[in-house]
Amino acid sequence: MWLQRVITLGARARGFHLVTDELVAALPELRAYRVGLLHLWLQHTSASLTVNENADGAVRRDFERFFNRLVPQGAEGYEHDYEGPDDLPAHFKSSLLGCQLSLPITSGQLALGTWQGIYLGEHRDRGGARRVLATLQGELA
Repeated sequence: MWLQRVITLGARARGFHLVTDELVAALPELRAYRVGLLHLWLQHTSASLTVNENADGAVRRDFERFFNRLVPQGAEGYEHDYEGPDDLPAHFKSSLLGCQLSLPITSGQLALGTWQGIYLGEHRDRGGARRVLATLQGELA
């Protein structure tokens, strides 16, 4: 069975945010799948999705520090700044991390590891709400 839905994540501050529970809550049908895949597609070019540590918030803060050093705002030599100095660095970070995830479903739940969670990387100072196109596919219980 297939199901597709757009999930709107509320605006967040710049940084990495654990959104696993919010995404799962928006997909109550997930519980009916015996086995399958959840594909998440972030419909933006200045934010990202990734899977990492879900328990210690320091990991998300360290991610933000690392990516800000890797892709510093205000670096010389780039011309794309139509929406401000955080615009091009946000695009770089989005491309490095990606805008999609495919996650396995087992017995009505995401088959994430014990310490894994889904991050939204918000790479703009004021990115606004973010849309995620969620596609469930699989075999119902």
